[in-house]
Amino acid sequence: MELLLGILLGLFVLVLLVVVHELGHAIAARRNGVVVEEFGIGFPPRAWGKKLKNGILLSLNWLPLGGFVKLQGENDSAKKKGDYGAASFWQKTKILFAGVFVNWAVAALLLTVLALTGLPRIVPDQFSVAGDATISTSPVRVTSLVADYPAETAGLQAGDEVVSLAGEQIETVSELISVSQANRGKEVPVVFTRDGAESEVSVALRDSENTVFGASLGQQERVRSTWSAPLVGIVTTGQFTWVTLQGLGQLVTDFFGGLFLQLSPDQATREAAGESLDRAANSVAGPVGILGVIFPAAGQAGLTEVVFLAAIVSLTLAVMNALPIPALDGGRWFVTALYRVLRKPLTKDREEKIHGTGFLALMGLIVLVTIADVTKLFQ
Repeated sequence: MELLLGILLGLFVLVLLVVVHELGHAIAARRNGVVVEEFGIGFPPRAWGKKLKNGILLSLNWLPLGGFVKLQGENDSAKKKGDYGAASFWQKTKILFAGVFVNWAVAALLLTVLALTGLPRIVPDQFSVAGDATISTSPVRVTSLVADYPAETAGLQAGDEVVSLAGEQIETVSELISVSQANRGKEVPVVFTRDGAESEVSVALRDSENTVFGASLGQQERVRSTWSAPLVGIVTTGQFTWVTLQGLGQLVTDFFGGLFLQLSPDQATREAAGESLDRAANSVAGPVGILGVIFPAAGQAGLTEVVFLAAIVSLTLAVMNALPIPALDGGRWFVTALYRVLRKPLTKDREEKIHGTGFLALMGLIVLVTIADVTKLFQ
């Protein structure tokens, strides 16, 4: 039941974020004299439709995977009054990037709300105003276990919150590490909470210089602001934008670098290339990963995590659509700008071939990522 609720929550958030993105396009189009023929929630086949007073067909569609806006004369070569193609280059720029702006603004708004209630700190030097920042830390949590090591053998599970170890109160991850090292080779009690209930077990720590306890640990810092929350929300969104771009750059480097180096005759180089490809595969998630894993986990963690995830997804939509990828907003703008610079006509047939090829490539990538997601679920 929790998985189903998580999937429904994920669908709702994704559809909402895509719909506000498309709403940005629609508003910008109407303000710049372009006729909006249809505004669709979900993808066809159509389940319901109604013509609004302004002439726009509002439709609800059976595939709940986003939304769309249909403009009159969407090809660059269309020149009738009210056609998208008849708009000036500056007007097209505003229409194409309106969705990007709306998603970025939604991310900033959500992060502003979280700044008021407690914004998770996930990047080094994450912005906050020193005189208006209250920092709180969550309990030390077990995030994963090493097979056949003391923590797993004692019965600890991922998600358990460590209260004390060897009779000493645990407030930070570094404290747990130092206490476990000080008691290595001994059997000590560990007090933890699971599902709100406190329990105690004995853990036989290893006598080792390195792994003694056998668990990956996590602890989240949250920063709460008051009057500076809007500033924190906007600046943090800017920081996360840069981090997202860096992550995409690393993903591209790992993927294409890994593919290229697989051709090397050197065994060590090929092994390093395989590691790069593994990093690339593990750093992305498709629809199955987002809906089947990430959102259910966020839903169980709490409202703060859901809102934070929604902000990150909205920001990711903004960044991806701003890039010059054919079939996406940035790609459409880039192709239009390129043909203007080259002073060549962008015919309907040529435009459809460019973006159609880009769309097929994008769908192929989504299929590959989905296969990888499904494989991870059964590992």
